[in-house]
Amino acid sequence: MDAPTHPPRSRFVPPARRGVLARLADVVYPPACPSCGGALAEAPGLCAACWRGLTFLERPWCERLGTPFPVDMGAGALSPAAIAAPPPFARARAAVAYEGGARTLVHKLKYGDRLDVAPTLARMMLRAGRELLADADLLVPVPLHPGRLWRRRFNQAAALAQALSRASGVPTDPLVLRRVKATRTQVGLTRPQRTRNLAGALVVPKPLRPRVAGLHVVLVDDVLTTGSTAEAAARALRRARAARVDVLAFARVVAEA
Repeated sequence: MDAPTHPPRSRFVPPARRGVLARLADVVYPPACPSCGGALAEAPGLCAACWRGLTFLERPWCERLGTPFPVDMGAGALSPAAIAAPPPFARARAAVAYEGGARTLVHKLKYGDRLDVAPTLARMMLRAGRELLADADLLVPVPLHPGRLWRRRFNQAAALAQALSRASGVPTDPLVLRRVKATRTQVGLTRPQRTRNLAGALVVPKPLRPRVAGLHVVLVDDVLTTGSTAEAAARALRRARAARVDVLAFARVVAEA
């Protein structure tokens, strides 16, 4: 005789019970600051001391590059860099300056396998990029070469794009932009060296071009330094007929930019 069959058990957890489970989890595993490990009232977030250690980027800034101005230059002002060499993207924004606590957070995500840091960074990116995200169609993370992705096990830009997608409601596509050339690390390279290093490295394969054609794309990365990677990625997306490309990062190197 065949054994009696039973319908699969439902995985639905009532909201009230979810609240109880969340409170129990907080008792067993109290929320901790992802930067210093100190206690938090709730997650995701930072403790007050680590929050004060961040330099948030605010206007006045270059409307194209998002680099801060020492004084207010007026609405729509552009920096000399943006005028001398207009980038292939429309606007770039970053939440904080890449220094101190911001550097610690990026390193924990990027090299410490701390994927739990991504939602905290994404919340700050959401605030910094609200004008970019208001009419965005798609979030596209800067890709890693498959060899580097295999060694690192995850792409930090894709983790940020996924967390930002959940927070903003804008869909993300981590596969449409590909890195087809294994480049050397950009750390320590000058801007011209970075540009040469990235030549031909980023593409949108022809079969995938309809996934970005005609769309307002926001390119997502963890850190903007010289902007060479963002420019190479934006060119690849524009060649795939993206209508507009903006760039949103968690942090940027202000002095170098």
